[in-house]
Amino acid sequence: MQSFKNQESLVTEKSYTREDWQEGYQSLTQEFDYWIDDIEGEIPKELEGTLFRNGPGLLDVNGQLIHHPFDGDGMISKITFTNGRAHFRNRFVHTTGYLAEQKAGKILYRGTFGTQKPGGWLANIFDFKLKNIANTNVIYWGGKLLALWEAAEAHRLDPYTLETLGKEYFNGVLSTGEAFAAHPRLEKNCEEDGGAPCLVNFSIKPGLSTTINIFELNPAGEIVRQHAHIIRGFCFIHDFVITPNYCIFFQNPVTFNPIPFVLGIRAAGECIKFQPNQPTQIIIIPRFPKEGQEKIKVLETHSGFVFHHVNAFEVGEEVLIDSICYQNFPEVEPQSDFRQSDFEAFSPGQLWRFYLNLKDGTVRRELIDGRCCEFSSIHPANVGRSYRYLYMGAAHAETGNAPLQALLKIDLESGERQLWSVAPRGFVGEPIFVPRPDCEKEDDGWVLALVYDAADHRSDLVILDASDFSKGAISRLHLKHHIPYGLHGSFTSEVFGEI
Repeated sequence: MQSFKNQESLVTEKSYTREDWQEGYQSLTQEFDYWIDDIEGEIPKELEGTLFRNGPGLLDVNGQLIHHPFDGDGMISKITFTNGRAHFRNRFVHTTGYLAEQKAGKILYRGTFGTQKPGGWLANIFDFKLKNIANTNVIYWGGKLLALWEAAEAHRLDPYTLETLGKEYFNGVLSTGEAFAAHPRLEKNCEEDGGAPCLVNFSIKPGLSTTINIFELNPAGEIVRQHAHIIRGFCFIHDFVITPNYCIFFQNPVTFNPIPFVLGIRAAGECIKFQPNQPTQIIIIPRFPKEGQEKIKVLETHSGFVFHHVNAFEVGEEVLIDSICYQNFPEVEPQSDFRQSDFEAFSPGQLWRFYLNLKDGTVRRELIDGRCCEFSSIHPANVGRSYRYLYMGAAHAETGNAPLQALLKIDLESGERQLWSVAPRGFVGEPIFVPRPDCEKEDDGWVLALVYDAADHRSDLVILDASDFSKGAISRLHLKHHIPYGLHGSFTSEVFGEI
Protein backbone atom coordinates (compact mmCIF):
# COMPACT_ATOMS: atom_id res chain seq x y z
CA MET A 1 0.00 0.00 0.00
CA GLN A 2 1.48 3.34 -1.00
CA SER A 3 1.62 6.23 1.45
CA PHE A 4 2.20 9.96 1.30
CA LYS A 5 5.91 9.93 0.50
CA ASN A 6 7.73 13.12 1.35
CA GLN A 7 9.17 15.13 -1.53
CA GLU A 8 12.18 16.42 0.41
CA SER A 9 15.94 16.41 0.82
CA LEU A 10 18.17 16.88 3.84
CA VAL A 11 18.10 20.32 5.42
CA THR A 12 21.64 21.34 6.27
CA GLU A 13 20.88 24.34 8.49
CA LYS A 14 17.97 24.93 10.86
CA SER A 15 16.01 28.18 10.71
CA TYR A 16 15.22 28.01 14.44
CA THR A 17 16.45 26.79 17.80
CA ARG A 18 14.39 24.42 19.87
CA GLU A 19 14.97 26.64 22.90
CA ASP A 20 13.29 29.60 21.16
CA TRP A 21 10.37 27.43 20.07
CA GLN A 22 9.92 26.03 23.58
CA GLU A 23 9.44 29.50 25.09
CA GLY A 24 6.11 29.83 23.32
CA TYR A 25 4.78 26.93 25.38
CA GLN A 26 4.75 28.76 28.69
CA SER A 27 1.39 29.27 30.41
CA LEU A 28 -0.25 32.69 30.39
CA THR A 29 -2.06 32.96 33.71
CA GLN A 30 -2.97 36.65 33.59
CA GLU A 31 -6.10 38.05 31.89
CA PHE A 32 -5.61 41.40 30.11
CA ASP A 33 -7.82 44.22 28.88
CA TYR A 34 -6.10 47.14 27.09
CA TRP A 35 -5.78 49.25 23.94
CA ILE A 36 -2.78 48.20 21.85
CA ASP A 37 -0.56 51.27 21.51
CA ASP A 38 2.79 49.74 20.50
CA ILE A 39 2.25 49.49 16.74
CA GLU A 40 4.57 49.43 13.74
CA GLY A 41 2.90 50.71 10.57
CA GLU A 42 -0.79 51.57 10.43
CA ILE A 43 -3.93 49.53 10.90
CA PRO A 44 -6.03 49.76 7.70
CA LYS A 45 -8.98 52.10 8.28
CA GLU A 46 -11.30 49.70 6.43
CA LEU A 47 -10.46 46.85 8.80
CA GLU A 48 -13.44 46.84 11.17
CA GLY A 49 -14.48 43.87 13.25
CA THR A 50 -13.25 41.36 15.80
CA LEU A 51 -10.64 38.62 15.61
CA PHE A 52 -11.22 35.75 18.03
CA ARG A 53 -8.54 33.15 18.78
CA ASN A 54 -8.64 29.99 20.91
CA GLY A 55 -5.95 27.69 22.23
CA PRO A 56 -4.46 26.15 25.36
CA GLY A 57 -3.60 29.02 27.69
CA LEU A 58 -2.42 26.82 30.55
CA LEU A 59 0.32 24.24 29.99
CA ASP A 60 0.43 23.42 33.70
CA VAL A 61 -1.85 23.46 36.74
CA ASN A 62 -0.09 25.14 39.65
CA GLY A 63 3.27 23.86 38.39
CA GLN A 64 2.06 20.35 37.49
CA LEU A 65 2.85 20.05 33.78
CA ILE A 66 0.26 18.67 31.40
CA HIS A 67 1.49 15.96 29.05
CA HIS A 68 0.41 17.49 25.75
CA PRO A 69 -0.69 21.01 24.75
CA PHE A 70 -3.96 19.66 23.35
CA ASP A 71 -4.91 18.96 27.00
CA GLY A 72 -4.50 22.62 28.04
CA ASP A 73 -7.43 24.75 29.22
CA GLY A 74 -8.97 26.96 26.54
CA MET A 75 -8.16 30.67 26.55
CA ILE A 76 -9.94 33.09 24.22
CA SER A 77 -8.07 36.11 22.86
CA LYS A 78 -10.03 38.94 21.26
CA ILE A 79 -8.62 41.77 19.15
CA THR A 80 -11.19 44.35 18.13
CA PHE A 81 -10.47 46.71 15.24
CA THR A 82 -12.31 50.01 15.02
CA ASN A 83 -11.46 53.47 13.66
CA GLY A 84 -7.86 52.47 12.95
CA ARG A 85 -7.27 51.27 16.52
CA ALA A 86 -7.13 47.85 18.19
CA HIS A 87 -8.19 46.61 21.61
CA PHE A 88 -7.03 43.35 23.25
CA ARG A 89 -8.75 41.16 25.81
CA ASN A 90 -8.17 37.56 26.86
CA ARG A 91 -10.04 35.28 29.24
CA PHE A 92 -10.11 31.61 30.13
CA VAL A 93 -13.21 29.60 29.36
CA HIS A 94 -14.69 28.85 32.79
CA THR A 95 -15.47 25.20 32.23
CA THR A 96 -16.43 23.04 35.19
CA GLY A 97 -13.03 21.35 35.06
CA TYR A 98 -11.05 24.59 34.83
CA LEU A 99 -12.80 26.07 37.86
CA ALA A 100 -12.38 22.87 39.90
CA GLU A 101 -8.66 22.55 39.17
CA GLN A 102 -7.99 26.23 39.82
CA LYS A 103 -9.72 25.91 43.19
CA ALA A 104 -7.88 22.70 44.07
CA GLY A 105 -4.53 23.92 42.73
CA LYS A 106 -3.78 20.56 41.11
CA ILE A 107 -4.69 18.28 38.19
CA LEU A 108 -8.02 16.55 38.84
CA TYR A 109 -8.82 15.12 35.41
CA ARG A 110 -7.26 12.81 32.87
CA GLY A 111 -6.51 14.45 29.52
CA THR A 112 -7.25 12.97 26.12
CA PHE A 113 -3.66 13.28 24.92
CA GLY A 114 -1.68 11.89 27.85
CA THR A 115 -2.24 13.99 30.95
CA GLN A 116 -2.90 11.74 33.93
CA LYS A 117 -3.93 12.50 37.48
CA PRO A 118 -1.01 12.29 39.92
CA GLY A 119 -0.77 8.93 41.65
CA GLY A 120 -0.04 6.56 38.80
CA TRP A 121 -2.37 3.96 37.39
CA LEU A 122 -4.17 3.42 40.70
CA ALA A 123 -5.37 7.03 40.61
CA ASN A 124 -6.54 6.72 37.00
CA ILE A 125 -7.93 3.19 36.65
CA PHE A 126 -11.58 3.04 35.57
CA ASP A 127 -11.79 6.86 35.47
CA PHE A 128 -13.41 7.69 32.11
CA LYS A 129 -14.33 11.29 32.92
CA LEU A 130 -12.51 13.73 30.63
CA LYS A 131 -12.45 17.47 31.14
CA ASN A 132 -14.21 19.61 28.53
CA ILE A 133 -11.33 22.02 27.86
CA ALA A 134 -13.06 24.20 25.20
CA ASN A 135 -9.66 24.96 23.66
CA THR A 136 -9.83 24.31 19.90
CA ASN A 137 -11.89 26.93 18.07
CA VAL A 138 -14.12 29.96 18.62
CA ILE A 139 -16.86 31.19 16.27
CA TYR A 140 -19.53 33.86 16.26
CA TRP A 141 -22.76 32.56 14.74
CA GLY A 142 -26.44 33.26 15.24
CA GLY A 143 -25.70 36.05 17.70
CA LYS A 144 -23.68 33.73 19.93
CA LEU A 145 -19.95 33.42 20.59
CA LEU A 146 -19.05 29.73 21.00
CA ALA A 147 -15.86 28.11 22.28
CA LEU A 148 -15.54 24.66 20.72
CA TRP A 149 -13.88 21.37 21.65
CA GLU A 150 -14.77 18.42 19.47
CA ALA A 151 -15.49 15.86 22.18
CA ALA A 152 -18.23 17.72 24.07
CA GLU A 153 -20.68 20.62 24.13
CA ALA A 154 -19.84 24.15 23.03
CA HIS A 155 -19.50 26.87 25.67
CA ARG A 156 -21.29 30.15 25.07
CA LEU A 157 -19.39 33.36 25.87
CA ASP A 158 -20.21 37.05 26.09
CA PRO A 159 -18.60 38.51 22.92
CA TYR A 160 -17.72 41.77 24.72
CA THR A 161 -16.36 40.56 28.07
CA LEU A 162 -15.59 36.90 27.14
CA GLU A 163 -17.43 35.84 30.30
CA THR A 164 -18.52 32.19 30.17
CA LEU A 165 -22.33 32.01 30.07
CA GLY A 166 -22.76 28.23 30.09
CA LYS A 167 -23.00 25.28 27.72
CA GLU A 168 -24.92 25.64 24.46
CA TYR A 169 -27.55 23.06 23.47
CA PHE A 170 -29.15 24.92 20.53
CA ASN A 171 -32.68 25.17 21.90
CA GLY A 172 -32.57 21.63 23.26
CA VAL A 173 -31.70 19.92 19.99
CA LEU A 174 -28.43 18.67 21.51
CA SER A 175 -28.54 16.62 24.69
CA THR A 176 -26.20 16.76 27.68
CA GLY A 177 -22.77 15.45 26.72
CA GLU A 178 -23.50 15.47 22.98
CA ALA A 179 -20.55 16.86 21.06
CA PHE A 180 -20.46 19.79 18.66
CA ALA A 181 -17.18 19.55 16.75
CA ALA A 182 -14.49 22.22 16.51
CA HIS A 183 -14.37 22.57 12.70
CA PRO A 184 -17.68 23.92 11.39
CA ARG A 185 -17.83 25.05 7.77
CA LEU A 186 -19.71 28.18 6.76
CA GLU A 187 -21.44 28.14 3.39
CA LYS A 188 -22.12 31.72 2.35
CA ASN A 189 -24.91 30.87 -0.10
CA CYS A 190 -26.85 27.67 0.56
CA GLU A 191 -29.11 26.82 -2.38
CA GLU A 192 -31.31 24.67 -0.16
CA ASP A 193 -32.04 27.74 1.96
CA GLY A 194 -32.67 30.13 -0.91
CA GLY A 195 -29.14 31.53 -0.90
CA ALA A 196 -28.98 32.25 2.83
CA PRO A 197 -25.79 31.46 4.80
CA CYS A 198 -25.59 28.06 6.49
CA LEU A 199 -23.24 26.69 9.14
CA VAL A 200 -22.49 22.96 8.80
CA ASN A 201 -20.94 20.95 11.63
CA PHE A 202 -20.74 17.38 12.91
CA SER A 203 -20.09 15.18 15.92
CA ILE A 204 -18.43 11.79 16.27
CA LYS A 205 -19.40 8.89 18.55
CA PRO A 206 -16.51 6.44 18.10
CA GLY A 207 -16.54 2.75 18.93
CA LEU A 208 -16.38 -0.58 17.10
CA SER A 209 -18.61 1.30 14.69
CA THR A 210 -18.78 5.10 14.57
CA THR A 211 -21.77 7.42 14.36
CA ILE A 212 -21.31 10.65 12.42
CA ASN A 213 -24.00 13.19 13.24
CA ILE A 214 -24.31 16.18 10.86
CA PHE A 215 -25.93 19.49 11.83
CA GLU A 216 -26.90 22.44 9.63
CA LEU A 217 -27.68 25.78 11.28
CA ASN A 218 -29.48 28.82 9.89
CA PRO A 219 -28.30 32.43 10.46
CA ALA A 220 -30.39 32.58 13.66
CA GLY A 221 -28.24 29.78 15.10
CA GLU A 222 -31.03 27.18 14.94
CA ILE A 223 -30.36 23.59 13.87
CA VAL A 224 -32.62 23.20 10.83
CA ARG A 225 -31.29 19.87 9.51
CA GLN A 226 -29.76 16.91 11.31
CA HIS A 227 -28.96 13.37 10.17
CA ALA A 228 -26.86 10.54 11.60
CA HIS A 229 -24.85 7.85 9.79
CA ILE A 230 -23.13 4.72 11.08
CA ILE A 231 -19.64 4.00 9.73
CA ARG A 232 -17.84 0.69 10.08
CA GLY A 233 -14.81 0.78 12.36
CA PHE A 234 -13.19 3.30 14.68
CA CYS A 235 -12.98 6.88 13.37
CA PHE A 236 -10.53 9.54 14.48
CA ILE A 237 -11.83 12.56 12.54
CA HIS A 238 -10.93 16.14 13.46
CA ASP A 239 -12.04 18.06 10.35
CA PHE A 240 -14.24 17.70 7.28
CA VAL A 241 -15.17 19.58 4.11
CA ILE A 242 -18.40 20.49 2.39
CA THR A 243 -19.62 21.21 -1.11
CA PRO A 244 -23.13 22.37 -2.05
CA ASN A 245 -24.20 18.71 -2.14
CA TYR A 246 -21.88 16.72 0.13
CA CYS A 247 -20.15 16.43 3.49
CA ILE A 248 -16.84 14.58 3.13
CA PHE A 249 -14.77 12.94 5.88
CA PHE A 250 -11.38 11.18 5.78
CA GLN A 251 -11.36 8.08 7.98
CA ASN A 252 -7.69 7.81 8.91
CA PRO A 253 -6.28 4.26 9.12
CA VAL A 254 -5.91 3.95 12.89
CA THR A 255 -6.98 1.51 15.59
CA PHE A 256 -7.91 2.14 19.20
CA ASN A 257 -7.10 -0.31 22.01
CA PRO A 258 -9.08 0.82 25.08
CA ILE A 259 -7.55 -1.60 27.61
CA PRO A 260 -4.54 0.57 28.66
CA PHE A 261 -6.91 3.53 29.01
CA VAL A 262 -9.40 1.57 31.13
CA LEU A 263 -6.59 0.32 33.38
CA GLY A 264 -5.24 3.84 33.93
CA ILE A 265 -1.94 3.07 32.23
CA ARG A 266 -2.38 5.34 29.19
CA ALA A 267 -4.56 8.22 28.10
CA ALA A 268 -7.07 7.72 25.28
CA GLY A 269 -4.91 9.47 22.68
CA GLU A 270 -1.96 7.23 23.54
CA CYS A 271 -4.05 4.16 22.65
CA ILE A 272 -4.42 5.21 18.99
CA LYS A 273 -2.10 3.36 16.61
CA PHE A 274 -1.54 4.14 12.95
CA GLN A 275 -1.97 1.31 10.43
CA PRO A 276 0.40 2.06 7.52
CA ASN A 277 -0.75 -0.94 5.49
CA GLN A 278 -4.40 0.08 5.53
CA PRO A 279 -5.99 2.57 3.12
CA THR A 280 -7.53 5.88 4.07
CA GLN A 281 -11.31 5.73 3.66
CA ILE A 282 -13.07 8.76 2.17
CA ILE A 283 -16.67 8.99 3.37
CA ILE A 284 -19.05 10.99 1.14
CA ILE A 285 -22.44 11.83 2.65
CA PRO A 286 -25.14 13.72 0.69
CA ARG A 287 -26.31 16.82 2.51
CA PHE A 288 -29.79 16.64 0.98
CA PRO A 289 -30.31 12.99 -0.07
CA LYS A 290 -32.82 12.38 -2.83
CA GLU A 291 -35.08 9.38 -2.95
CA GLY A 292 -33.17 6.36 -4.21
CA GLN A 293 -29.77 8.04 -3.74
CA GLU A 294 -27.01 6.25 -1.82
CA LYS A 295 -26.86 7.55 1.75
CA ILE A 296 -23.09 7.02 1.99
CA LYS A 297 -20.38 6.38 -0.58
CA VAL A 298 -16.96 5.17 0.63
CA LEU A 299 -13.84 5.44 -1.55
CA GLU A 300 -10.27 4.42 -0.77
CA THR A 301 -6.97 6.22 -1.20
CA HIS A 302 -3.35 5.83 -0.09
CA SER A 303 -2.49 5.33 3.56
CA GLY A 304 -1.83 8.60 5.38
CA PHE A 305 -3.15 10.89 8.08
CA VAL A 306 -5.12 14.13 7.78
CA PHE A 307 -5.88 16.58 10.60
CA HIS A 308 -7.02 19.49 8.43
CA HIS A 309 -8.52 20.11 5.03
CA VAL A 310 -8.36 23.34 3.05
CA ASN A 311 -11.45 23.19 0.85
CA ALA A 312 -13.52 21.04 -1.51
CA PHE A 313 -15.57 21.73 -4.63
CA GLU A 314 -17.42 19.90 -7.38
CA VAL A 315 -16.45 19.73 -11.05
CA GLY A 316 -18.87 17.58 -13.05
CA GLU A 317 -18.73 14.01 -11.75
CA GLU A 318 -15.70 14.77 -9.58
CA VAL A 319 -15.20 16.25 -6.14
CA LEU A 320 -11.81 17.90 -5.60
CA ILE A 321 -10.43 18.11 -2.06
CA ASP A 322 -7.28 19.93 -0.93
CA SER A 323 -5.85 18.58 2.33
CA ILE A 324 -2.76 18.75 4.50
CA CYS A 325 -1.50 15.19 4.69
CA TYR A 326 1.04 13.37 6.85
CA GLN A 327 2.80 10.14 6.04
CA ASN A 328 1.62 8.74 9.37
CA PHE A 329 -0.02 9.72 12.66
CA PRO A 330 2.37 11.45 15.10
CA GLU A 331 1.68 9.11 18.02
CA VAL A 332 1.79 10.42 21.58
CA GLU A 333 4.10 8.34 23.75
CA PRO A 334 3.81 7.99 27.57
CA GLN A 335 6.55 9.67 29.60
CA SER A 336 7.52 11.81 26.59
CA ASP A 337 7.88 15.61 26.71
CA PHE A 338 6.39 17.49 23.78
CA ARG A 339 8.76 20.38 24.51
CA GLN A 340 11.64 18.12 23.46
CA SER A 341 10.10 17.26 20.08
CA ASP A 342 12.61 16.30 17.41
CA PHE A 343 11.05 17.77 14.30
CA GLU A 344 13.50 15.98 12.00
CA ALA A 345 12.22 12.62 13.27
CA PHE A 346 8.69 13.21 11.93
CA SER A 347 7.25 13.59 8.47
CA PRO A 348 5.92 17.06 7.60
CA GLY A 349 2.38 17.94 6.67
CA GLN A 350 2.18 18.65 2.93
CA LEU A 351 -0.54 19.97 0.64
CA TRP A 352 -2.21 17.39 -1.62
CA ARG A 353 -5.18 17.50 -3.96
CA PHE A 354 -7.56 14.53 -4.24
CA TYR A 355 -9.81 13.93 -7.24
CA LEU A 356 -12.84 11.81 -6.30
CA ASN A 357 -14.70 10.37 -9.27
CA LEU A 358 -18.18 9.72 -7.95
CA LYS A 359 -19.23 7.87 -11.09
CA ASP A 360 -16.58 5.15 -11.22
CA GLY A 361 -15.48 5.29 -7.54
CA THR A 362 -11.82 6.01 -8.20
CA VAL A 363 -9.48 8.43 -6.42
CA ARG A 364 -6.35 10.03 -7.79
CA ARG A 365 -4.12 12.55 -6.07
CA GLU A 366 -1.31 14.99 -6.72
CA LEU A 367 1.12 16.94 -4.57
CA ILE A 368 0.43 20.68 -4.69
CA ASP A 369 3.26 21.78 -2.42
CA GLY A 370 5.92 19.78 -0.56
CA ARG A 371 6.81 22.47 1.98
CA CYS A 372 5.93 21.66 5.59
CA CYS A 373 2.61 23.41 6.27
CA GLU A 374 -0.50 23.54 8.47
CA PHE A 375 -3.50 25.74 9.31
CA SER A 376 -5.02 27.01 6.06
CA SER A 377 -7.38 29.88 5.27
CA ILE A 378 -9.29 30.96 2.16
CA HIS A 379 -11.80 33.63 1.17
CA PRO A 380 -14.95 32.74 3.16
CA ALA A 381 -17.18 33.14 0.09
CA ASN A 382 -15.33 30.25 -1.60
CA VAL A 383 -15.92 27.57 1.04
CA GLY A 384 -17.27 24.56 -0.85
CA ARG A 385 -16.69 26.31 -4.18
CA SER A 386 -13.89 26.54 -6.71
CA TYR A 387 -11.18 28.89 -5.51
CA ARG A 388 -7.80 30.28 -6.51
CA TYR A 389 -5.88 31.49 -3.45
CA LEU A 390 -5.03 29.88 -0.15
CA TYR A 391 -2.95 30.94 2.84
CA MET A 392 -1.15 28.65 5.30
CA GLY A 393 1.34 28.55 8.09
CA ALA A 394 4.57 27.07 6.73
CA ALA A 395 8.16 26.20 7.55
CA HIS A 396 10.85 28.69 6.59
CA ALA A 397 12.77 26.11 4.53
CA GLU A 398 11.37 24.46 1.41
CA THR A 399 12.21 20.96 2.63
CA GLY A 400 12.13 19.02 5.87
CA ASN A 401 9.93 19.20 8.95
CA ALA A 402 10.13 22.24 11.22
CA PRO A 403 8.01 24.62 13.30
CA LEU A 404 5.82 27.05 11.40
CA GLN A 405 7.82 30.26 10.92
CA ALA A 406 6.27 31.69 7.76
CA LEU A 407 3.03 32.48 6.00
CA LEU A 408 2.61 31.01 2.53
CA LYS A 409 0.25 32.19 -0.19
CA ILE A 410 -0.40 29.84 -3.11
CA ASP A 411 -2.03 30.83 -6.39
CA LEU A 412 -3.60 27.54 -7.55
CA GLU A 413 -4.17 28.94 -11.03
CA SER A 414 -0.71 30.33 -11.87
CA GLY A 415 1.30 28.27 -9.40
CA GLU A 416 2.89 31.40 -7.91
CA ARG A 417 4.09 31.19 -4.30
CA GLN A 418 4.60 34.09 -1.91
CA LEU A 419 6.39 33.49 1.38
CA TRP A 420 6.62 35.88 4.33
CA SER A 421 8.97 34.58 7.04
CA VAL A 422 9.72 35.58 10.63
CA ALA A 423 12.67 33.19 11.06
CA PRO A 424 14.91 32.74 12.91
CA ARG A 425 13.22 33.79 16.19
CA GLY A 426 9.57 34.12 15.17
CA PHE A 427 6.88 31.40 15.08
CA VAL A 428 3.48 31.79 13.41
CA GLY A 429 -0.01 30.54 14.12
CA GLU A 430 -3.03 30.01 11.90
CA PRO A 431 -3.56 32.81 9.36
CA ILE A 432 -7.03 34.27 8.93
CA PHE A 433 -8.01 35.84 5.59
CA VAL A 434 -10.29 38.87 5.98
CA PRO A 435 -11.81 40.23 2.74
CA ARG A 436 -11.82 43.97 2.19
CA PRO A 437 -15.39 45.39 2.29
CA ASP A 438 -16.94 45.32 -1.19
CA CYS A 439 -13.85 43.55 -2.59
CA GLU A 440 -14.00 42.41 -6.22
CA LYS A 441 -10.90 40.20 -6.35
CA GLU A 442 -10.57 36.96 -4.41
CA ASP A 443 -7.32 38.03 -2.71
CA ASP A 444 -8.36 41.62 -2.00
CA GLY A 445 -8.09 41.82 1.77
CA TRP A 446 -5.76 41.13 4.65
CA VAL A 447 -4.14 38.15 6.32
CA LEU A 448 -4.09 38.31 10.12
CA ALA A 449 -1.85 36.07 12.21
CA LEU A 450 -0.37 35.88 15.68
CA VAL A 451 3.42 35.64 15.75
CA TYR A 452 5.41 34.58 18.80
CA ASP A 453 8.63 36.61 19.06
CA ALA A 454 11.16 34.63 21.10
CA ALA A 455 13.58 37.58 21.21
CA ASP A 456 11.17 39.59 23.39
CA HIS A 457 9.01 36.71 24.70
CA ARG A 458 5.85 38.36 23.45
CA SER A 459 3.32 37.91 20.67
CA ASP A 460 2.50 40.25 17.81
CA LEU A 461 -0.59 40.47 15.67
CA VAL A 462 0.62 40.99 12.10
CA ILE A 463 -1.47 42.30 9.22
CA LEU A 464 -0.37 41.50 5.67
CA ASP A 465 -1.80 42.68 2.36
CA ALA A 466 -3.30 39.41 1.11
CA SER A 467 -2.67 40.35 -2.52
CA ASP A 468 1.07 41.01 -2.10
CA PHE A 469 3.22 39.50 0.66
CA SER A 470 6.29 41.25 -0.76
CA LYS A 471 5.11 44.43 1.00
CA GLY A 472 5.87 42.75 4.31
CA ALA A 473 3.72 43.39 7.36
CA ILE A 474 1.72 46.56 6.77
CA SER A 475 1.03 46.63 10.49
CA ARG A 476 2.56 44.85 13.47
CA LEU A 477 0.74 45.16 16.79
CA HIS A 478 3.04 44.37 19.72
CA LEU A 479 1.15 42.85 22.64
CA LYS A 480 2.36 43.34 26.21
CA HIS A 481 2.84 39.61 26.74
CA HIS A 482 3.00 36.34 24.86
CA ILE A 483 0.06 34.13 23.89
CA PRO A 484 0.85 30.39 24.03
CA TYR A 485 0.71 28.74 20.62
CA GLY A 486 -2.97 28.51 19.74
CA LEU A 487 -5.16 26.40 17.51
CA HIS A 488 -8.02 28.03 15.59
CA GLY A 489 -10.01 31.23 15.39
CA SER A 490 -12.31 33.37 13.27
CA PHE A 491 -13.08 36.93 12.27
CA THR A 492 -16.42 38.69 12.32
CA SER A 493 -17.26 42.12 10.98
CA GLU A 494 -19.13 42.78 14.23
CA VAL A 495 -17.24 45.17 16.52
CA PHE A 496 -17.15 43.77 20.07
CA GLY A 497 -15.07 46.10 22.18
CA GLU A 498 -14.46 49.54 23.49
CA ILE A 499 -15.59 52.30 21.12
